[in-house]
Amino acid sequence: MQIIPPSVSKLWSLLEIRALVLFSLGLQSILIFTGNMRKNSASKKLSTLLWLTYLSAEWAVTVSLSVLSNNAGKSVNPDLVITAFWAPFLLLHLGGPDTITAYSLEDNELWRRHALTLVTQVTTTVYVVLRCWTSTPLNFLAIPIFVAGIIKSGERIWVLRYASSEHFRESMTHPSYRMSKKSPSYVLGLQFNVPVNDPFENADILQNAYNFFKIFKQLLADVIVNFHDIENSRIIIKNVSSEDTFKMIEIELGFIYDVFHSKAVVLYSFVMDGFSGCFTLCCISLRCINFLSISSVSMAFLITEKHDYSRVSVIITYVLLTGAIILELYALILQLCSDWTMLWLSRRNLLHKGILSFLLTKKKRWCNTMQQYNIISISLQDIPAKRSFIMKVSSFLWKCIQKVLCIHGLLEKHRHRSSKKVLPVHLKQVILDQLQHKLESAMYDGKKLCAYRGDWVFQNAKSLDNIGRGDRDTIKGAIEVEFDESILLWHIATNLCFYSNDQEQDLDDCKDYRDTSNLLSNYMLYLLVFCPLMLPNGIGHIRFHGTRAEAIEFFYNLNEDIAGRTLGCKEEIACKKLLNVKNIPPTREQQEKKKLLLPNAHKLAHSLLCIENKWEFICHVWIEMLGYAASHCQWNQHAQQLTQGGELLTHVWLLMAHLGITEQFKFQAGKS
Repeated sequence: MQIIPPSVSKLWSLLEIRALVLFSLGLQSILIFTGNMRKNSASKKLSTLLWLTYLSAEWAVTVSLSVLSNNAGKSVNPDLVITAFWAPFLLLHLGGPDTITAYSLEDNELWRRHALTLVTQVTTTVYVVLRCWTSTPLNFLAIPIFVAGIIKSGERIWVLRYASSEHFRESMTHPSYRMSKKSPSYVLGLQFNVPVNDPFENADILQNAYNFFKIFKQLLADVIVNFHDIENSRIIIKNVSSEDTFKMIEIELGFIYDVFHSKAVVLYSFVMDGFSGCFTLCCISLRCINFLSISSVSMAFLITEKHDYSRVSVIITYVLLTGAIILELYALILQLCSDWTMLWLSRRNLLHKGILSFLLTKKKRWCNTMQQYNIISISLQDIPAKRSFIMKVSSFLWKCIQKVLCIHGLLEKHRHRSSKKVLPVHLKQVILDQLQHKLESAMYDGKKLCAYRGDWVFQNAKSLDNIGRGDRDTIKGAIEVEFDESILLWHIATNLCFYSNDQEQDLDDCKDYRDTSNLLSNYMLYLLVFCPLMLPNGIGHIRFHGTRAEAIEFFYNLNEDIAGRTLGCKEEIACKKLLNVKNIPPTREQQEKKKLLLPNAHKLAHSLLCIENKWEFICHVWIEMLGYAASHCQWNQHAQQLTQGGELLTHVWLLMAHLGITEQFKFQAGKS
């Protein structure tokens, strides 16, 4: 007994290969049009779409070639000849678009697997073409497309190999790059533009960003940065505004993203100093061969006799040819609009500075947002509410479905997330000012500053001289505990101070510090919950859920006070209630396991309220904790986050490296 009727099986066998090749072309279109968007978008929908498309693209090529090879064993007829002509197009699709070669860094490490896949698919393509060879014009037209497909797929394998950790590290330690133990800026002949009184031109920002990229990409290969390179970086940063400094960092991170996740090494070899002229000429020649092959075949197919082939197959062939040309042209447009091309044009004065400035200013390079996650907010939303029996049953069934699908935890976390724009002036300015001030006080020895996570601010804050010894000990204790516990303590304390009764006067005098502290507090908790790999090792996940349970238990009695109110109003009432409690008695479980986060945070908040310039102090502590997290995060985590729109933590990490606040820095005494 056949489950699928013979008529349906026959129809599917007729439409199968047609649907698969069109599906493969559609996936390539999605990848090329959205692959570059993830540099400046933190959208989870976009990330999920790209993930599914990236994984499906290679599968679609493999299945399509399998179907073609299976059909090739049958008697040769005109329909088989034209479908065999589609096989080289699948090799083009296997090469992928220029905008995304690797979805994650792990894909670069699997370049050998991709190379083996390419060999298999090339062999299958040759088999399909030869089995259906009838010496018709269409058979000969398949050869140029086959050559273009091999070139494009080979490019991808070469780029994946170059971006793998082993080969990337070799390129950084090659004698031609680090000859005579001199700095890369000397070896490569990099010329930096240092403004004195005039505003920093966007062309200068682009040039300096590329020069710094050539130097600081050593961090991504665990190579020590030379002191003279750090010194050049410090001079430039000292002479430009915080806005221009962070803009330079953005461009530099864009270059890093392109090297690890796109075909930048091949596309922009005419810019990259580390490549010979022969390599550049070879890359340009291969690109020309690709485009000419596709264009010439398209023109030839127009004049080829097509009466023997079905109309649907001819239309699909036209779609494949047109799609290939459009994708190549779009890739060319993206290449011409890239920072790499702008850099090449500006170096040779081929583009007016005003036009270049406009193009660079309008270009978005990262999401420019800080994700926010607030433990008070989510605790209030998770308080059990009085509901009818039907609502309770519905809620229970929905939770069961979520757990069966393994999405309960994911939905629980993401429904409480929000995002805020990175403040364009104050946040960047206060981060840069504090880092530079710490460097001066440490005699420009940036290595020892990497260990501070509030200690330096505590030791140098004059406002702490006017508070009691008990309050000083409380603040010091909140800094010296494990880092994940410190984040939770300061996060809750910042929330309590934010809604304290004296917030009215803070709005006039310390509004910027107050708002910045709140943003950084919520951002650091977001990193603790969603990006734990970017923070030092700890048990932050366990501590977070334990503290959340404490807060829910405490706020449960506030149902009457917060019923029917907006979330912001609920937070204010809850924080004031918590702050006004004289003492929070620990539960028996807390006493047994010494979990006293909520009581300790309550005590810390009262100690902070005694400080005269509390918001400036709190803000500086958060910035130092942000810097500590940035400097202790592995480089591969920073590079991976560039595919999710970028993180403020990554920008701070690279800024600290520019100032010499990094472990990968060779310090020379007597230099400043």
